[in-house]
Amino acid sequence: MATELKQIDKYRWEVPKTGDMRVPGIVYSSASMLQADKQKEPLKQVANVATLPGILKASLAMPDMHWGYGFPIGGVAAFDWESGIISPGGVGYDINCGVRLATTSLVEKDVQPKLKDLVNALYRNIPSGVGSTGSIKLSISEEKKVLKRGSHWAVQQGFGTDSDLEHTEDGGCMPNADPDVISQRALERGRKQLGTLGSGNHFLEIGIVETVYEPEAAQVFGIFEGQVTLMLHSGSRGLGYQICDDSLAFMTKHVQKLGFDLPDRQLACAMIQSEEGMRYYNAMACAANYAWANRQIMMHQSREVFLRVFGIGPRDLGMNLVYDVCHNIAKKETHIIDGKKQSVCVHRKGATRSFPPGHEVLCDEHRRVGQPVIIPGDMGTASYVLVGTEKAMEETFGSTCHGAGRVLSRKAAKKASKGRAIHRELEDKGIIVKWTGRSTLAEELPEAYKDISEVVEVVHGAGISKKVAKLRPIGVVKG
Repeated sequence: MATELKQIDKYRWEVPKTGDMRVPGIVYSSASMLQADKQKEPLKQVANVATLPGILKASLAMPDMHWGYGFPIGGVAAFDWESGIISPGGVGYDINCGVRLATTSLVEKDVQPKLKDLVNALYRNIPSGVGSTGSIKLSISEEKKVLKRGSHWAVQQGFGTDSDLEHTEDGGCMPNADPDVISQRALERGRKQLGTLGSGNHFLEIGIVETVYEPEAAQVFGIFEGQVTLMLHSGSRGLGYQICDDSLAFMTKHVQKLGFDLPDRQLACAMIQSEEGMRYYNAMACAANYAWANRQIMMHQSREVFLRVFGIGPRDLGMNLVYDVCHNIAKKETHIIDGKKQSVCVHRKGATRSFPPGHEVLCDEHRRVGQPVIIPGDMGTASYVLVGTEKAMEETFGSTCHGAGRVLSRKAAKKASKGRAIHRELEDKGIIVKWTGRSTLAEELPEAYKDISEVVEVVHGAGISKKVAKLRPIGVVKG
């Protein structure tokens, strides 16, 4: 399938509708980021997604786009709720991998004298690494309550407050979750991993607000220059991975009966309204709820660590959740298509929701300025807080990018890091890092990712989210 690009404007490029494509592809990018050879495969995936039944408007890709399973990572696609498909490849293996950002009342000079102690304490108290298990051991019946109630379960157990729920996408719970459709293997994998960070690109990060671009939104979000922040990136752990794996196994067989050809078997799917489609949707919601509970618990545990290390009370710490956004999810939403309201299933894979001011799903304070959008960079550069826009609703089903996006595979990153002491390079930049996996720092070195500032400039320039603040890391815990 041809993937020739036509430039629409400075930040948008079209993959013209050819062959079996039902809609065109639209890619948000700078010209320089599209020149790399590694963009050919994800562009082909954008075109492949455009062939799927029920797709609306366009197959979209964000500037952090890179090759993924079936859909590109950074891919967004919406399908008609009645006549469209749902695809695990459009969500990903780490269901509801997401980011949450908390602010504090502390400033950099408060933290620097005890920064190493703080990073070490977070590392000791928040389990990380492949297969890590936490202090919360669940019975299967209690785990099913987590899967149905998400962050609400965590808060009810004392891990946080009702305010945290207001500042979490969907209130931290998808209501359609059905634990009875997921396998015993998935339940077993999730039973001991609640409150754990995981591995790979998952992290806890202590940051400093370096620049405020949009004072009104920053004030609403409780952000000020010089402020100490905590950012957390994790997902649904082994439970989410198993649900994806199980779903792909039955959908790969099921799709052969549907009467249309797939350009890539990794796009295995089901019609949303079929038994198979709803089974996946309801299982995916279980993993999403587990992930929200997981991040809620880790934020509470992190808050406790801050209090102990600094010997202060909750009021002096002033740790408040700005927002928790997910970036591997499929959701039923209402959008305007050709001037009419329509129910759609929006797949965001490595993409973040970016809802505008006034949207009904936002809490009262965020409704004034728009939804907070959190876009982390790599452990050696910057991260950004943005805000959702009306233009995102018009063009991208209320979506924007989710991070920097890889440019080196993990294998290539390890090769590039050979002979280097990455932790010392980071220390030279004033960043203290602790890690679990033997090859984690090598795989996650800064050069493995696109320039986060260039990626963010694209979504800001295109108007699908607007810069609010820039953060720089000073302490990082990696899985």
